[in-house]
Amino acid sequence: MLWEKKGPQNTDATVEEALRRARELKIKYLVVASNSGRTAEKFLGKGLEIICVTHHVGFRNPGESEISDEMKEKLLQEGAQVLTTTHLLAGVDRALRFKWGGLYPAEIIAAALRILGQGVKVCVEIAVMALDAGLIPYGEEVISVAGSATGADTACVIVPAHSNQFFDTAVKEIICMPRER
Repeated sequence: MLWEKKGPQNTDATVEEALRRARELKIKYLVVASNSGRTAEKFLGKGLEIICVTHHVGFRNPGESEISDEMKEKLLQEGAQVLTTTHLLAGVDRALRFKWGGLYPAEIIAAALRILGQGVKVCVEIAVMALDAGLIPYGEEVISVAGSATGADTACVIVPAHSNQFFDTAVKEIICMPRER
């Protein structure tokens, strides 16, 4: 499924496509990039194990979390898990670039994944992050949902590998994504 434009106007349709494919493939785990928690909230009560992956604390402003305590508590009360941690494909490499310029290995990998779009890059990244955190089982297909900015416009079926075996990660399907980059 290709959306004509990227962006949050695709969120509800992306949620529906991700849920449809999860049912067809009998996938139990859904990893969703959701900084505010609003996109993750759309998956609650649908019979899946939901892992909400947020930006790390300080992403926008030092010491600040983008997900409110109230939203985090709601997600947890509804059975979702919330992962707030350093981005797999940024972290210290990004700090080096900000400080001294240049491009470093993790950011090169991120740039290569962006050939398929920002959402696909994030889908791969958050699936590996969730696996490394022990929130999804090793060796199983998961649905991963992300967006180009806000909301969701991309969903993939992925078998993530741990970060120390990153290149064993398999993107099995791109369920939906924007045609626009």
